[in-house]
Amino acid sequence: MSGACCAPTSGGDQEIPEPSAVRLQASERDRVQGMRAMLRIPGGTFLMGGDDADAFPEDGEGPVREVRLSPFLIDATTVTNRQFATFVRSSGYRTDAERYGWSFVFYALVHPDARHLVRDGTVAQAPWWLAVDGACWRAPYGPGSSWTDLSNHPVVHVSWRDASAYAAWAGKRLPTEAEWEMAARGGLERSRFPWGDELLPRGQHRCNIWQGKFPQVNTGEDGYLGTAPVKTYRPNNFGLYNTSGNVWEWCSDWWSTTWHAADRPETHEDPAGPPTGEARVIRGGSYLCHASYCNRYRVAARTSNTPDSSTGHMGFRCAADLPRSR
Repeated sequence: MSGACCAPTSGGDQEIPEPSAVRLQASERDRVQGMRAMLRIPGGTFLMGGDDADAFPEDGEGPVREVRLSPFLIDATTVTNRQFATFVRSSGYRTDAERYGWSFVFYALVHPDARHLVRDGTVAQAPWWLAVDGACWRAPYGPGSSWTDLSNHPVVHVSWRDASAYAAWAGKRLPTEAEWEMAARGGLERSRFPWGDELLPRGQHRCNIWQGKFPQVNTGEDGYLGTAPVKTYRPNNFGLYNTSGNVWEWCSDWWSTTWHAADRPETHEDPAGPPTGEARVIRGGSYLCHASYCNRYRVAARTSNTPDSSTGHMGFRCAADLPRSR
């Protein structure tokens, strides 16, 4: 296994086939209700990308460019453990973490009953990530923990392939990176965060990130050491919750640091990213982000992971096209 500080890669030590297509779908009633609960983003033109002084240019955060999007729908929150459990009960789906037999858990969150299940070896660039046998969405801190204690928290230990399967079952899809950023900005132009440029406006916490000295001490001043419930803190002007911090969110795009820099129609009009790649985009940062090493909870920040990778800090929200008028 290998990985980066933000999102370690799960694959590489064994090969497993892609999960079978989900044959079942949510009931028509549930799909309709799920669509009605989504937020309508009006589309139009916005400035995508960033050039913050503390940005990561090597991630391809820039250039700042004008992008035009068609109107679309997006979930107000990331998908919860409760919602994902409904999907699994309906479809019988098994996640990549369950099929691999392990997933990454932050060292300070490993359940006491799972400490003997930590695999040998560490992620060289991020030794705080531990590979724990049996860790998956059902047992987010390893065996001994349970999703039922975190039912309204974001589901984690889901790969891009798992997120795509859920979205297809729900009659939705994953957002493009451009859709995600437009929605996360909430109509604010070139702001660092979904609420403006100050991390703590009037001293108030607006997102779930790390406080203290990473990775030794988290003071939990924002109220949480791990994930927070999906409707924690104020929503942005479009009604989206927790697009900064809490969990990284999968997007549909293949990862590239250069594809979007070229001035051509496909990078400016409903961009969907490059046609191929090895990793998928994740956006928004997580509860482990800290200014001292990974301030990727800024709206323009981005990173990636392989489609079969899962960790205790990656989740997703869904998007959808607007229903066609009849």
